[in-house]
Amino acid sequence: MAGAARRRDGQIAQERMLEEAMTAIAEDGLAALTMSKLAERLGTSGGHILYYFGSKDRLLLEALRWSEEQLAVERAALLRRRVTAARKLELFLELYLPRGPRDPRWTLWIELWARTPSNEDLRAAQEEIDAGWHEDLRALLAKGVEQGRFAPTDTADRASELLALLDGLSTRVVLGQRDADRVRALERARSATALLIEHR
Repeated sequence: MAGAARRRDGQIAQERMLEEAMTAIAEDGLAALTMSKLAERLGTSGGHILYYFGSKDRLLLEALRWSEEQLAVERAALLRRRVTAARKLELFLELYLPRGPRDPRWTLWIELWARTPSNEDLRAAQEEIDAGWHEDLRALLAKGVEQGRFAPTDTADRASELLALLDGLSTRVVLGQRDADRVRALERARSATALLIEHR
């Protein structure tokens, strides 16, 4: 029992570090996040954080995993809702896109994309997370086709196309590019979705 309690305490400690890392990124940006500054926010030492994560790359990856696990729960709830396939698709777009410039989750994604070519662990984690989004979107589209709400289509290909579009729109929003806020991104995503899916 004592060992289980220690593991639980360790899990809580890690989750608190990850939550604080995401908060720090939202407030000050990723470039300003260092182990020492995060340790100061948490009232602990940089060595304590390194004990759990080993490196800044690992901390960033685990923060993203933690964030994405929460979104996976939201996606599952979305897919279970008793609404039309078209409404589910709109809710999916809203969940996927960033809330605004410097959205912490998307800031992490952009940073990790830059690091994946030279880091196989990051590449594998990215592919795993991407696969979850792709499969849920493919299933959503397939259900819409099955119900006659969407025209027949290769749902795996359409899911890949839509996610690529959403990644591009999201990057522009997070970077704060001109004419690229969340409202415009949603409008463009809805318009492109209507063309790709051919709503009936």
